[in-house]
Amino acid sequence: MNLHKPVFSIGALAKASDVTAPTIRFYEEIGLLPKARRSAAGQRYYENSDLSRLTFIKQCRDFGFGIEQVRVLLDLSISGERDCTETRDIAQAHLDEVRTKLEELRILEKRLADFVQRCNDACAGGPGAGCVILKDLAGQSTSSCCGR
Repeated sequence: MNLHKPVFSIGALAKASDVTAPTIRFYEEIGLLPKARRSAAGQRYYENSDLSRLTFIKQCRDFGFGIEQVRVLLDLSISGERDCTETRDIAQAHLDEVRTKLEELRILEKRLADFVQRCNDACAGGPGAGCVILKDLAGQSTSSCCGR
């Protein structure tokens, strides 16, 4: 199949790539996706190579890579001269960030579980204004609440 054959309107490209048309326009605007060719009537059209590139971008974004990281990964994906360790290093840095966020989420999960347990133990069913969770959030921690 000819990779340069125009085959997609913006709507068809959006559907094929599972990316919205406004997102496609945004990626064009910031240079992640080349500007679309235009028909004589001014309608955008895209080729299979655009679908491949957009799929790559979407996968990167689904993995949580930032726009600038995606830009570098796109450049690396077409470079014959750059070492693949650059790609690995970007992925490693992102993995480190994800692991840090996971640890922060684990700490948050424990704090929230403690809030819920303290409420269950001390005041569940009592007046909302006296709830230990609200007091903890306001920095007025108490060992019990709700007059119990």
